[in-house]
Amino acid sequence: MRLAAFIAAVFWAGAAIATPPNQILRAEFIEPTERYDHGVLGDAIEWGAMRVTFDACPGCDGARQIRQTIIRLPESRVFEDLAPRIIHDEFGLTAIMVVETDLRLGARLAIYSEDRLYHATPFIGQAHRWLAPIGAADLDGDGVPEIAYVEKPHLSKVLKVWRFTEAGLALVAEKSGLTNHRIGEDYISGGIRDCGAGPEMVTADGNWRYVMATRFDGKRLVSRIVAPFRGRASMDSVLACET
Repeated sequence: MRLAAFIAAVFWAGAAIATPPNQILRAEFIEPTERYDHGVLGDAIEWGAMRVTFDACPGCDGARQIRQTIIRLPESRVFEDLAPRIIHDEFGLTAIMVVETDLRLGARLAIYSEDRLYHATPFIGQAHRWLAPIGAADLDGDGVPEIAYVEKPHLSKVLKVWRFTEAGLALVAEKSGLTNHRIGEDYISGGIRDCGAGPEMVTADGNWRYVMATRFDGKRLVSRIVAPFRGRASMDSVLACET
């Protein structure tokens, strides 16, 4: 199932769609707040809401029908993230992936449309516990997209892969000893690359000595050393398939 089929099946319950769904054009965090005292990304500011700009009728003739919505979290939650990530495919079907944190239960990875929450991983379960996204892709080539992140990148350092299903998100693999963030950095290292042989998740090893590439074969995660870690540039070089 391609991402397009997944979004059509899961977000719109498989209903016949006369025109394409709303196309998300841009998403940005708004309403800065200090109600959550974690500061894992280098400052005390998190976000209470997200503004989404979308085309309400991308398949219609004529000019775009540009609209905006605001997704506002309850006082018990924040967006503890750098920026929203738009998941999309070549057909223009879109969703938003963000880190959303509960003040008591810690972080989860959430998938939003232009105006509502569709799916999310469970909250980690404890305040001041975070996760750092890696990305979204069809990691094992079966046509079904997965999302990946490192849970507690400063503590347990566990890479987790979740698959989209019509019932929600299902955990399909995990591997310890990998990380992609250090406390206080205002960026997340690594991501997903495809250098011609299929997608790989790029992270550091748990001690920040090496840049690692990890593949998902549908059942398990297999990691290998790609290069010594010598700062952000070495990670970017691997992502660009220069190493």
